[in-house]
Amino acid sequence: MFLYLIGLVALFALYRWYRETKRVPNISDKYVFITGCDSGFGNLLAKRLDELGYHVIAACFTENGEDDLKKSSSKKLTTIHVDVAKSESIQKAAAFIKSKVGEAGLWGLVNNAGLSVPAGPCDWLTIQDYKQMLDVNLMGVIEVTLSVIPLIKKSQGRIVNVASVFGRISPVGGAYCISKYGVEAFNDSLRRNLRDFGIKVLCIEPGFFKTTVTNTEVIEKNLHNLWDKLPQEVRDDYGSDYVEKVLKLMKEQMDKLSDPDLMKVVSCMEHALSAVYPRTRYSPGWDAKLFWLPLSYMPTLIADYVLARDHLKPAKAVV
Repeated sequence: MFLYLIGLVALFALYRWYRETKRVPNISDKYVFITGCDSGFGNLLAKRLDELGYHVIAACFTENGEDDLKKSSSKKLTTIHVDVAKSESIQKAAAFIKSKVGEAGLWGLVNNAGLSVPAGPCDWLTIQDYKQMLDVNLMGVIEVTLSVIPLIKKSQGRIVNVASVFGRISPVGGAYCISKYGVEAFNDSLRRNLRDFGIKVLCIEPGFFKTTVTNTEVIEKNLHNLWDKLPQEVRDDYGSDYVEKVLKLMKEQMDKLSDPDLMKVVSCMEHALSAVYPRTRYSPGWDAKLFWLPLSYMPTLIADYVLARDHLKPAKAVV
């Protein structure tokens, strides 16, 4: 009986592998719009899809990002400046994409642009800190998507939303986790709403990778900026050496957890766009598969206990 079960599992795995190897035809005729292409996942994905023959429309926030991408890509790749926190910029980009793709429509949208700071304990932040990140990480994703849905309907294409394992469990303060939970909810409702139009909506939930999100210099600067703005009363609650202790612990954890192989995520993005039968969700990174996602399914009591083990208590903690 046991061997029979092993055989069934092996047969299912083989079938799933074969099914997922099938690719959509006529890639050279398809247009894909990617946000956040200045660096990281978006930049690598734009180059990868360009190599495969797609018509890539890469949205960058900076001129340097556009210039660097153009130098390392073919003439089929087009760059445009987009600030996903501004409606005018998004509408301008949507109009450009419409003129570019014509009646063929837009095959793929990859919502990749995002911020990771400001982030810190909730009582260190202002409502403006929350709004700043939500405008990019959540409202930007929604508005960009809504602006090109009519074009994706024409091609019965794909929408790929980059969330995070922190859209499944919330171990840190600030708007980052909130925004990623929102992306997960938007992704689910969008997938169910657009299914009738032949559109597939997929979600990428990466673990820790070496990008600007996990860049210790960026995080250190962010924490010092927040600390310098705090009222003395709040500083006293945490203690004068709190920031340095947090930074020491954070650097140790980032060194252990952050995977330098960004192509693990890019390969999932590419599969979501190119496979005949893409997965509904992708969770690249062993930390995502073996720690964060299993932890997210645990009872709250257990998840809180596990996360509290490495938690630094403030100087005036009462429990």
